This record gives sequence, structure tokens and C-alpha cells, in this order.
Amino acid sequence: MIITYYWPPGGGSAVVRWVKFVKYLGHFNYEPVVYAPLDPQYPVIDNSFAKDIPGNIVILKKKIWEPYKLFKWFTGRGKAENLLTGFTSETKKSRIRDNISNWIRSNIFIPDARKFWIKSSVRFLTHYLITNPVDAVITTGPPHSMHLIGFGLKKKLNIKWIADFRDPWTRIDFYRELLLTKYADRKHHRLEKEVLNQADRIIVVSETMKQEFAGLTSQSIIVIPNGYDEEDVKDAMIEKDSKFSIVYTGIMNQAREPKKLWHALSELISEDEKFAEDLELVFIGKIDYSIIENISAFKLESHFRKIDFMEHDRVIQYQRKAEVLLLPLNDAPNARSIVTGKLFEYLAARRPIVAIGPIDGDAAAILNETRSGRIFNFDDSLNLKNHIVELYNKFRSGNLKADSSKIERFSRRNLTAELAEVLTNLIGES
Repeated sequence: MIITYYWPPGGGSAVVRWVKFVKYLGHFNYEPVVYAPLDPQYPVIDNSFAKDIPGNIVILKKKIWEPYKLFKWFTGRGKAENLLTGFTSETKKSRIRDNISNWIRSNIFIPDARKFWIKSSVRFLTHYLITNPVDAVITTGPPHSMHLIGFGLKKKLNIKWIADFRDPWTRIDFYRELLLTKYADRKHHRLEKEVLNQADRIIVVSETMKQEFAGLTSQSIIVIPNGYDEEDVKDAMIEKDSKFSIVYTGIMNQAREPKKLWHALSELISEDEKFAEDLELVFIGKIDYSIIENISAFKLESHFRKIDFMEHDRVIQYQRKAEVLLLPLNDAPNARSIVTGKLFEYLAARRPIVAIGPIDGDAAAILNETRSGRIFNFDDSLNLKNHIVELYNKFRSGNLKADSSKIERFSRRNLTAELAEVLTNLIGES
């Protein structure tokens, strides 16, 4: 049984990971049962994932109450306005009201605003699993309240339990922005440690996350990264953009903004008229309003094209058409451990990747191993600019490509084989 908050018709990387695992688990003789909320507050809706869900699996859904209507009312957001993750806002709002609502959300709703789903889910799933037993339960977070559902089932049924962490808990990049009291901070750390010590297996998405969690638990920790689905890129090669397109896909908050890139591009536009004619920045996804303001301040708005939302299968096509794929990482204390899901889809697109982040981090190691692009430190504007010039010259000569290799181990099917092995070993224990 997979317990997840994010599930179709929701969209984004949190949905992709477990939709793809569910898609391929049957190939390894495992029958998934999915438990997800009936009426959640998703940031985006993406119906393109429906085709990946096997038609013969059981999907259980139960109502969830979330305090987001109150949050929208208090902060002046419209009823139809989606709430974005990671402190991202597309419009200016009252900083005082946002800070107050952030304090309430962070200190009252622990571990997160889905906490009200925990007890009812434990009751419902306990009755279900008594009459419909499964070999193991997998919880995936964030939101980490999903892990507390798994913890509750473990205590009641002594069932095998795997906790999958797509992101850290107390070491996530925006943890310091939560305005936590000492009591709330202690409670987050206590709950995190309980989950890590009580789960039978811990799955994380990067090597650095594994090292960080290893200091908190003696339980077995396995790295299964995100990946790409070969079926998503099986079509014939498509025609590349006629412009020198630098494409970014996904949500971008302030911590992820590549300001040094804006500086480099602004200089190149003023120095090279032809570069100015050819440059196009294409961003697909929600972007914090402050980033739009900075793009304008650097006089890049005429080269900038923003697409608010596009279904996942079309996003894949834009990645493959791109001349360059942009991968800025969050400038945060845990930056070394950040390996975003889009990195692996970028690998599958086989276009040159320009990343901005720690050159000794996990994303850097993958880029170097696969020869799929280059990464530059957050403050390395000179080398970043020189590399953009190098890529542009190759674009002008018709020779811009990525020498990608060794990416097959990140295919969703191969990663599901690793998950199946973890399940088999766990179930085989007495």
C-alpha cells in the first residue's frame, strides 16, 4: 500500500515519482494499492498522468480537511488561487498577514496542514488492512503527516513500513523560514526521529540526504533517486528551437533564482547584437513575482516567455526542443543534497544542462557522471558567462549537443526494480 498526498489529478514532481513506481511495480510481481485524499488542495492539476495508472489497481480515497480556505481569506487570496509550495507567490501580498499566517501554520499545524487527516486515516486503514492485508506499507513525504499515518499503522498492526523522503524534514531549504518557536522546533525534530527510528526502511533521493539521516537513525537507508520514463521520450527526435532558447520547467521561488545568470545575459545582450536577437528565455511553471521584477530590471523582459502551466507530456516536448536546459538549485544550507526531479527528465531530453549550485553536491556528481552539462557555484558569474558564450557559439555553428551517457540507470523501470528489491528483502525478514 502506498500512502501519498500527491496523486492525479494533481501535478508536479511529487506526483510523478509515485505514479511511475505504481506504473511499473506490476512488472516485478507487486500489486500496488494506493491511498490518497479525495478532495485535496493541489498547487496544479495535470490530467496527463492518468494514462500511467494501471487500470486494475485499487485506489482508495478519503476526504481530507485542510485549513487553506481560512489561509486564503486571511491573506487576501482568491478562492480560485492555487497555493504554491516553498514560499512562492505570483503576486505581492501583505507581508504582515503572510508572516502571521506562516507563524500559525508552522507552529499550530505540526508537522503540516494535513495533520487532520492522520487519525481518521489510521482508523480507516486499520479496518481496511485487517480484511484486506498487504505485505508492506509505503508512505511518501512531504507532507510528513503521511509518515505519521504509517507510524500509526505500524503501532496498531505491526506492519512492515517503508518511509520515502522526497525532501528532507528539518533540513529542508525553507525550514529556517517557518518562524518556529522552540517548542515547535523540538516537536518537528522529535517526530522526525520517531519516524526514522520506527520505519523498517528509509528511502531517500540523494546520497547527501542519506548521510544526513544516518546521524539520526540506525535503520537501513536506501537511495532511490527520481528518474525519467523511457516511454515519455520514445517518439522520434523533434526539431530544435530556432532561437537560442534557455528553458526552465517547474516552480521557481526566490531561493532558486539565478541572479548571476540574469547579470551574464544582460551583459551579453549589450555586447553582442546577434546574441540579443537570438536569445529566448522560456519558463514553464509558477514563478515568484520578485523574479519577474528582476528579469525586468535586467532588461530581459523582451527575451522572456512565461507559460504558467503545461501538462507533463507537453513539458517533456519543450525540454527536448530546448537548446539549453536551465537547472538552478536553491541557495540554501542543504543545497548539496538537492537533486530535483527535473534533472532526470533533463537527462532524458539529451540537451546541454546549465546548472547553478554547489559544485561538490549530488546534482553535480550526476551531471559529471553522465556528461550532460556543467554546474557553476552560486557566485561564479564569470565562468557562467563564458560557458553561455561557448554554448551560443556552438548553437550558431549548428553543433550544440549534449554528450550524455550512462543515464539508463535512472529510468523509471530500473528504479522500480530497485524498489521491488527493497520490498522483497523487507518482506522476507521474519
